[in-house]
Amino acid sequence: MKLRNLALVAAGMLFLAFTSLAQVTPIEGTVKGADGKPIQGAVIKITRTDIKGEYPAKTDKKGHYINIGVPIGGTFNVALFIDGKQVDVVNGVRTGGDMKPVDFDLKAAQKDNSTKQAELQKAMETTGKVPDDLARGMSADQKAKMEKDFKEKSDARKKQNELNDAFNAGMAAKEAKQWDQAVTSFTKASELGPAQPAVWANLGEAYAKVAEGKTGPEFDTAIQKAQEAYSKSIELKPDDPASHNNYAIALGKAKKFPEMLAEVKKAADLDPPNGGKAYYNLGAMLVNAGQADAAGEAFNKAIELTPTYADAYFQLGTVLSAKEQTGADGKVIAAPGEADAFKKYLELQPTGPYADGAKAMLEHLGSTVDTKFQNPNAKSDSKKSTTTKKKQ
Repeated sequence: MKLRNLALVAAGMLFLAFTSLAQVTPIEGTVKGADGKPIQGAVIKITRTDIKGEYPAKTDKKGHYINIGVPIGGTFNVALFIDGKQVDVVNGVRTGGDMKPVDFDLKAAQKDNSTKQAELQKAMETTGKVPDDLARGMSADQKAKMEKDFKEKSDARKKQNELNDAFNAGMAAKEAKQWDQAVTSFTKASELGPAQPAVWANLGEAYAKVAEGKTGPEFDTAIQKAQEAYSKSIELKPDDPASHNNYAIALGKAKKFPEMLAEVKKAADLDPPNGGKAYYNLGAMLVNAGQADAAGEAFNKAIELTPTYADAYFQLGTVLSAKEQTGADGKVIAAPGEADAFKKYLELQPTGPYADGAKAMLEHLGSTVDTKFQNPNAKSDSKKSTTTKKKQ
């Protein structure tokens, strides 16, 4: 009797075991490539999402895969891997009842991709999230990364637009010579785009213009701000001769002439054709500061770099005129090179803005040479000359 009961218990346990084994269902499907042909050897990863569990499969030569041991009543993501890379996924597959095949058709997926991308872009721009119905082919990590990347790019575009608006507002104010407003706009642009040399260069110019209308501490503050902005521009773009030249001018306005000379040299080295202009600016500021000898050196350097720089010759002659002497006979003795400088100016600019002044200085010096000054732009058959004669 006991043996019979034991046999019945054993039979019941066996029945329960078979019942337990029966609580599974297959997940299967086929995989077709972009060419429409079955893909052999593709890896299928069936991952349970409600509790931990993985159920792998692999496609045969017909592109078919199957795993017959998937538990009933779970939720699964079915992902397709080719050459170790996930290329598609079907999320939220529920097991139970009549299971439908989970197929992958890469040709159809490719065809729908452009439409899907457009829908995805629109949805992302609206909500910043990837809709579940468009998340096919993405793992949870991929979805999260896409949302993060989109937010970063969206923030960057917004910041760039704000930078453009601030910079354009600064340029408009600069065009209208509204320098205080230009400073405000370029300052905002510098905060939004601190790595933009053009922003700092324009901010420097705006501060320099503000300084022109100021005196005392207000001038000092504005011109210091101009120097700082130009310095930042040069730090970001050290090979820009215009920034070195403008920085030099700001230094000159602040009476920092040794520093100005250093920047002038850099500007001239970077842009030799315009190097004469940089040294001319230095000479003009040194004249205003009463440093005649240093100014003469600057004008000579300007002439050396640009031999046709007419204004530099006139300014050099003017500087040298301070060294004139008077002889025992009461006649004026020109400083070495003074008369030549005025003559060269008239040769280059016979009708220039300083022409009358140059002629007057030569007459003052009692030039002993009849020098004909012709307009180089006049036609050859109608040239007229002006003669500066020795003073009687």
